[in-house]
Amino acid sequence: MTSLAPASFGAALQAARDAAGAQHYPEGALYVVATPIGNLADITLRALHVLQIVDAVACEDTRHTQSLLRAYGIERPAGQLLALHQHNEAEAAQAVIARLSAGERIAYVSDAGTPGVSDPGARLAATVRAAGLRVLPLPGASSVTTLVSAAGLVADGQAASAFVFAGFLPAKAGERETAVQALAAEARSVVLLEAPHRIEALARSLAVLGERRVTVGRELTKQFEEIATVAAAALSDWLAASRDRTRGEFALVLHPLAAASDDSAEGERVLRLLLAELPLKSAVRLAAEISGAPRNALYELALRLREDAR
Repeated sequence: MTSLAPASFGAALQAARDAAGAQHYPEGALYVVATPIGNLADITLRALHVLQIVDAVACEDTRHTQSLLRAYGIERPAGQLLALHQHNEAEAAQAVIARLSAGERIAYVSDAGTPGVSDPGARLAATVRAAGLRVLPLPGASSVTTLVSAAGLVADGQAASAFVFAGFLPAKAGERETAVQALAAEARSVVLLEAPHRIEALARSLAVLGERRVTVGRELTKQFEEIATVAAAALSDWLAASRDRTRGEFALVLHPLAAASDDSAEGERVLRLLLAELPLKSAVRLAAEISGAPRNALYELALRLREDAR
């Protein structure tokens, strides 16, 4: 998180009370609160108000959340912070339900961004709703929409509004490569998340997508934010160009596939013939040379055809 002194938010806390205080905040409700993904200033006035008035804050990491609240000038005793993370979500959700049933207001925050989107919170929300209690969302920062808004996702000159959120791919190499093969057949944009210690491995796996464009966002909203668009095959080289580029949290988006051209149609015809006689990579290389179709598109097609044949 960007470090700002608590006093910096004194006016924001008053503005939060003025702007959001008149709204009704029902008791016995869970408030799912989005928090900044990096820059502390990316907090909504309504979130600041709710974090002040709730009876307790359930959170992914109590120490992290205590620091976050103090950065805004909000003090809460340790007993009002409830640990709820991926390892105890089912059990901790029952404790939250007990407090909601007693008429308390409870906020839930993850370590960063919008809860329930790759982070814990989805199971909590489902359990609370199943118990007949209210779940009220407070929208805010999300690395997914942040990167999509800056990536310029356009296919064939038209804005590509549809995208798929895939989140973190498997850590094991074989499983990750299988997942990438499946993504190669996805025509829509695909949003991925990755940790710094695995970003280089992910880049190597994505290289098979060839010239398909990838926008990578590193340290989004922070001081050293970096956003770049490169070919999937060039992502490893982009990371290697600076030691800093493997640091921080990452969001990536695969751009949509371009529509098939006449060359692509001929490439598909040639590829199908060659696949019957040759290994996949050889068939793709020759089909590209014969037809003039893009090799990465032919490779993606070959993967789909191989999967369909199984």
